[in-house]
Amino acid sequence: MSIANTGPTLFKGGIVITMENRLPNLARGDVLVEGETISAVGMDLPSEGARIIDAAGCIVMPGLVDAHHHMWLGVMRRLMPDVDDLFAYIKVVAETLGAHYRPADMFTSTRLTAAACLDAGITTVIDACHSSRSPEHTDAALAALQSSGIRALHMVGGAMDSRASSSHIPADLKRLASKWDHSGRIRVGLFGQFNIDWWRAARDLDMRILTEFIGDLATLGPEFDEPGLLGPHNIFNHCTRLPEDTWKRLAAAGVNVTVNPRSDALFGFDDDRFAFQQAIEHGLTPALGIDLDTAFGSDMFGEMHALFGQQRSAMRYRRFRGEKNTPAPITVEGVLRAATVSGARAAGLERQISSLAPGKQADIIMIRTDDVAVFPVSSAIGTVVQAVERSNVDTVMVAGSIRKRSGKLVDLDVDALSREATGSLEYLLSTSGYRADLFGEKTAPVLAA
Repeated sequence: MSIANTGPTLFKGGIVITMENRLPNLARGDVLVEGETISAVGMDLPSEGARIIDAAGCIVMPGLVDAHHHMWLGVMRRLMPDVDDLFAYIKVVAETLGAHYRPADMFTSTRLTAAACLDAGITTVIDACHSSRSPEHTDAALAALQSSGIRALHMVGGAMDSRASSSHIPADLKRLASKWDHSGRIRVGLFGQFNIDWWRAARDLDMRILTEFIGDLATLGPEFDEPGLLGPHNIFNHCTRLPEDTWKRLAAAGVNVTVNPRSDALFGFDDDRFAFQQAIEHGLTPALGIDLDTAFGSDMFGEMHALFGQQRSAMRYRRFRGEKNTPAPITVEGVLRAATVSGARAAGLERQISSLAPGKQADIIMIRTDDVAVFPVSSAIGTVVQAVERSNVDTVMVAGSIRKRSGKLVDLDVDALSREATGSLEYLLSTSGYRADLFGEKTAPVLAA
């Protein structure tokens, strides 16, 4: 079982990053948790009757928010680390292996990804599931999220492979809305792409809508200006190479934008206009997502590193080629906001999570700073963004329940999960006829069934 918060818990004596405009950061402070919520943030809070977590020498901060992750790809980790062709990627992960996914594979992949996210200090994920092959597959993914202890917005979407049917999705949304309401730790939305009938069904149920948007592969038609369809409930991912008039429409509607620094570079989606910067210049608040495990690991530290470097590189390139009034270099605080506050806003949870303030959900992480690559700490936010890794994440709490403590995940048999994940991958490889290359990804052939 998780280490449930049956009584008050006090994170005591840590460096506190609140990410809250109303509350200052603290060089030494406490965070008191009662039930699922934060009850106080300050110095020398009363500790009588509370379970004490000694935070001395640690950074206490809100959990990270992964604003876009295809969690169903978990067992295909690093299967295509060098891919740069979107359609070659779809051919393998969707048409070849994904076509053989059973609900059990969906459960294992989602559970594996959730565990890795929690281990890396991610307390909330927007789960972009473009493989909702049946109601049973969706239920398996949701069961995995529920059992993992993570907070998630699961976006139900049609499978990418051409043999799969998505006819069940509009009707299934109503069933899911009745089971997973908006007040729970696990919620449901629609991965709707540009299917306007699906959008209408989702809006009737007050669901958020996710769309992956690459400007030279898709367009946002004028029909989506129908009243009530386009607004703050929309999440647009990638948003690369979009024309100016599209940016203006998105900004006017107040949509949410998410970007994936590593995968956008992997597939060559972006250019030096840099979607993250374009969103900011149009008054939007872009968030960060990991996107996929077929090339990367499930950690936001890599995304933060990539965002910092990519934004500065892109803006300096524009300046060096003679452009006037180029945007300022991004700051570490701007990066951390993209990985916390902006992600919460994209998920519709900005009032519940992403900052340490009384009344907010107790989604908290504690990061050790005693690693030889981390100390001494002269900038708390700079340390989080530029120096720490998943191994430095000591404690993870979601809704008042501890999911990781003293560097170890709780309520998880890692050996059993490893066996399940390995078995799932072996089944998919055997059934599909795809041969993975252990030492390279040059031409791993797809064999005829």
